[in-house]
Amino acid sequence: MHYAIPIVAVCAMRLQASHRSEMVSQLLMGEPAVVVETETDFLKVQSLYDRYEGWCQKSQLAVLKELPTYHQTSWMSKDHTSIVMVDDTPVYISAGTPLQYLHDHKWGGYSFRYVGNFWDTQNAVFDEKTILGLTELYLNTPYLWGGRSVMGIDCSGFSQQVYRFFGKSLPRDAYQQAALGESVGFLQETRCGDLAFFDNAEGKITHVGIILSSDKIIHASGQVRIDSIDNMGIIHSKTGMRTHNLRIIKRYR
Repeated sequence: MHYAIPIVAVCAMRLQASHRSEMVSQLLMGEPAVVVETETDFLKVQSLYDRYEGWCQKSQLAVLKELPTYHQTSWMSKDHTSIVMVDDTPVYISAGTPLQYLHDHKWGGYSFRYVGNFWDTQNAVFDEKTILGLTELYLNTPYLWGGRSVMGIDCSGFSQQVYRFFGKSLPRDAYQQAALGESVGFLQETRCGDLAFFDNAEGKITHVGIILSSDKIIHASGQVRIDSIDNMGIIHSKTGMRTHNLRIIKRYR
């Protein structure tokens, strides 16, 4: 078995071994994955965090026979963007990047030194003040299919990353996240941090957002934005148009 760890800020995971193929997700710098298959310029990998699979550009990865030892698994980058010195070159990384292999480490022929503030998931309190502060880090981030960073993010990547700040692991896709947690019967019973899921005309879960209050939601649609929500779904704060049909609300504690 071989492992792969990105040496770039974000590494695209594609459906097929081609630069033209759809990006299905991303690995953040330092996120380890298992190598599943090899092509000339690409590796098919499975993320050790959420088990998602995709093809990554080989030159953006360090391939290792075994994972490096780590100091602390609960550390993440705290600020909107921070710096990791890769050898003597600064690389700007996204908020929410795991640091277990990036703080004073050497592996894959590179040295890594994190320059920034630390977030410790073990000490994070899942309360309204903290949730509002973390979601604000991503506000106005452009929507990007498959994205998981402040440079571009999709709806389920957003919910997954915010929950990760609290040491809570969610699956990658919205429909997978909707299968977990406890149902909340009414919008008026929601708490800040609950997840609301939305379906299409065929009844398939296609969207997720983070409840801020009984009438506000933050979600990635065009960009990460705050809109109104009622028992029917999301109402665009600028146009007043209904954009998403509410299916179910879930709580993860």
